[in-house]
Amino acid sequence: MKEFTYVIKDAQGIHARPAGLFVKEAAAFPCSITIAKDGKEVDAKRIFGVMGLGVKCGEEIVLKAEGEREEEAIEKLGAFLQENL
Repeated sequence: MKEFTYVIKDAQGIHARPAGLFVKEAAAFPCSITIAKDGKEVDAKRIFGVMGLGVKCGEEIVLKAEGEREEEAIEKLGAFLQENL
């Protein structure tokens, strides 16, 4: 299992447009991918789960990937977060 911790820098937090793009990126990988915030963990391939976390600017999330191509998934999704959120 690979993990990536990130603090959201976007003033609007995780909002609809980047969340949709993030879910699309996550869905391209065969491994299990989750996002956790404050002890709540959701499937990163489901838009309602990602939006349901209600992540705001300055809050920390932990991205986890487990399974086939997990390392590639964490690298790509971590880069996505840094570029977009």
